Amino acid sequence: MEIDVPSVELDPGFAARFGEHNRRPACQLYLISPERLGDGFADDLAAVLDAGPVAAFQLRLMGIDEHAIARAAEPLQKICADRDVAFLVNGSVGLAKRLGADGVHLGQDDGDPRAAREALGPGVQIGVACLDSRHLAMEAGEAGADYVSFGAFYPSTTVVATHHPDPSILSWWTALFELPCVAIGGITPDNAAPLVAAGADFLAVCGAVWRGEHGPAAAVRAFGAVLK
Repeated sequence: MEIDVPSVELDPGFAARFGEHNRRPACQLYLISPERLGDGFADDLAAVLDAGPVAAFQLRLMGIDEHAIARAAEPLQKICADRDVAFLVNGSVGLAKRLGADGVHLGQDDGDPRAAREALGPGVQIGVACLDSRHLAMEAGEAGADYVSFGAFYPSTTVVATHHPDPSILSWWTALFELPCVAIGGITPDNAAPLVAAGADFLAVCGAVWRGEHGPAAAVRAFGAVLK
C-alpha cells in the first residue's frame, strides 16, 4: 500500500527563497515520438532536430511488438546520434538494452529503476514518471533514477491523464534536489512559460510538435523562443 506525502498547497514562489544557491542550466526540450510513425518519419525527425535545440528524443510506439519497434528505431537512433541528441525508449528495459539506447523512460508499471540499472549499466539514463507525487519522485531518486517527470500539467491529446500537478511541484523539487525534473502533458509554446519559470529542467512535448498548426520544425523554433 502506497503512503504518499500529504497533499498540501505549495507556494508557487517556493524556489525563489533559495536564490543564488540553486542555479541550474536553462530548460531544454525533450521530444517524444508519435504513437505511430508514417512513411518518411525519419526525414521529419531529422528536419525537426535541425530546426532548434533538442536535448533528447523518446521513441514511444504503441500497438506494435518490440521487433517492429526495433526495426523502426534503427534509422531514428542514427539521426539522433549524428546530432548529439539522446535517444531513449519508452517503457521497456529489454528493448533499451537490445538497441543500446541512451536511456529508458519508465512508467509506474514498467519496473523498478534498480533492476533497470542492473540490466543496463551505469551509463544509461533512467527516467521515472512520478505523476503528481512527491513521494514517488523521492523514491525514484533514491532508487537511482537520472530524472523524474511530473504531469500531466495540461490536458493532453497524447495520453489520458488522471494526475494534474500544480507547477509549484517543479519549484519544490528543483529547490531541494539536484536530480533533473521533466514537465510533461499538453505542453505547447503558448503555455510552457509557467513551467519554465517554475523550474522544469526539461519540457517533454509530443502533440504540440507533430500536430502543430504550422508544422513540426516551426513548433520546435517556437519552443526555442520560450526556452531562451
